[in-house]
Amino acid sequence: MKTFEYTITIHPVETFKKVAFFCGQNGQCSMEEVPSDQLKTLEDILNGRGRGGWELVDINVGNDGLLAFWKREAGEIIDAGESNETDGKENR
Repeated sequence: MKTFEYTITIHPVETFKKVAFFCGQNGQCSMEEVPSDQLKTLEDILNGRGRGGWELVDINVGNDGLLAFWKREAGEIIDAGESNETDGKENR
Protein backbone atom coordinates (compact mmCIF):
# COMPACT_ATOMS: atom_id res chain seq x y z
CA MET A 1 0.00 0.00 0.00
CA LYS A 2 1.33 3.42 -0.90
CA THR A 3 1.81 5.93 1.86
CA PHE A 4 2.25 9.64 1.41
CA GLU A 5 3.83 12.56 3.18
CA TYR A 6 2.48 16.08 2.93
CA THR A 7 3.85 19.58 3.31
CA ILE A 8 2.38 23.06 3.13
CA THR A 9 4.25 26.06 1.78
CA ILE A 10 3.38 29.71 2.27
CA HIS A 11 4.26 32.21 -0.44
CA PRO A 12 3.63 35.74 0.81
CA VAL A 13 2.21 38.38 -1.47
CA GLU A 14 5.64 40.07 -1.39
CA THR A 15 6.91 37.14 -3.50
CA PHE A 16 4.91 38.63 -6.33
CA LYS A 17 6.06 42.08 -7.49
CA LYS A 18 2.64 42.99 -8.85
CA VAL A 19 -0.79 41.92 -7.72
CA ALA A 20 -1.70 38.81 -9.71
CA PHE A 21 -5.01 38.08 -8.05
CA PHE A 22 -7.87 40.08 -6.63
CA CYS A 23 -10.09 39.21 -3.68
CA GLY A 24 -13.39 40.95 -3.03
CA GLN A 25 -14.82 41.74 0.36
CA ASN A 26 -16.91 38.57 0.16
CA GLY A 27 -13.67 36.54 0.09
CA GLN A 28 -14.02 35.44 -3.54
CA CYS A 29 -10.73 35.65 -5.44
CA SER A 30 -10.14 35.63 -9.19
CA MET A 31 -7.21 35.90 -11.56
CA GLU A 32 -7.21 39.08 -13.62
CA GLU A 33 -4.82 39.64 -16.54
CA VAL A 34 -1.91 37.96 -14.77
CA PRO A 35 1.39 39.52 -15.92
CA SER A 36 3.76 37.04 -17.58
CA ASP A 37 6.44 37.57 -14.91
CA GLN A 38 3.90 36.46 -12.30
CA LEU A 39 3.15 33.30 -14.26
CA LYS A 40 6.90 32.63 -14.36
CA THR A 41 7.11 33.04 -10.56
CA LEU A 42 4.29 30.54 -10.10
CA GLU A 43 5.89 28.14 -12.61
CA ASP A 44 9.18 28.38 -10.67
CA ILE A 45 7.40 27.42 -7.45
CA LEU A 46 5.65 24.47 -9.11
CA ASN A 47 8.73 23.22 -10.96
CA GLY A 48 11.03 23.65 -7.96
CA ARG A 49 8.85 21.47 -5.75
CA GLY A 50 8.10 19.05 -8.59
CA ARG A 51 11.80 18.34 -9.06
CA GLY A 52 11.82 17.11 -5.47
CA GLY A 53 8.99 14.67 -6.16
CA TRP A 54 6.23 16.85 -4.72
CA GLU A 55 2.85 16.98 -6.43
CA LEU A 56 0.60 20.01 -5.95
CA VAL A 57 -2.63 18.91 -4.28
CA ASP A 58 -4.30 22.28 -3.81
CA ILE A 59 -3.51 25.97 -3.81
CA ASN A 60 -5.40 28.73 -2.04
CA VAL A 61 -5.12 32.36 -3.01
CA GLY A 62 -5.83 35.08 -0.48
CA ASN A 63 -5.11 38.71 0.23
CA ASP A 64 -1.81 37.78 1.91
CA GLY A 65 -0.44 35.39 -0.74
CA LEU A 66 -0.58 31.73 -1.70
CA LEU A 67 -0.90 28.64 0.46
CA ALA A 68 0.14 25.48 -1.39
CA PHE A 69 -0.50 21.88 -0.32
CA TRP A 70 1.89 19.21 -1.65
CA LYS A 71 2.22 15.44 -1.41
CA ARG A 72 4.68 12.74 -2.44
CA GLU A 73 5.15 9.07 -1.76
CA ALA A 74 6.70 8.47 1.65
CA GLY A 75 10.28 7.30 1.56
CA GLU A 76 10.86 8.78 -1.89
CA ILE A 77 14.49 9.73 -2.51
CA ILE A 78 14.95 13.48 -2.30
CA ASP A 79 17.10 15.01 -5.02
CA ALA A 80 19.73 17.33 -3.59
CA GLY A 81 18.56 19.87 -6.21
CA GLU A 82 15.11 20.14 -4.65
CA SER A 83 14.37 23.76 -3.96
CA ASN A 84 11.55 26.06 -3.01
CA GLU A 85 12.52 28.53 -5.78
CA THR A 86 11.11 31.40 -3.72
CA ASP A 87 11.67 32.72 -0.27
CA GLY A 88 8.33 31.29 0.86
CA LYS A 89 8.16 29.71 4.29
CA GLU A 90 7.69 25.97 4.58
CA ASN A 91 5.84 24.27 7.41
CA ARG A 92 5.60 20.55 8.17
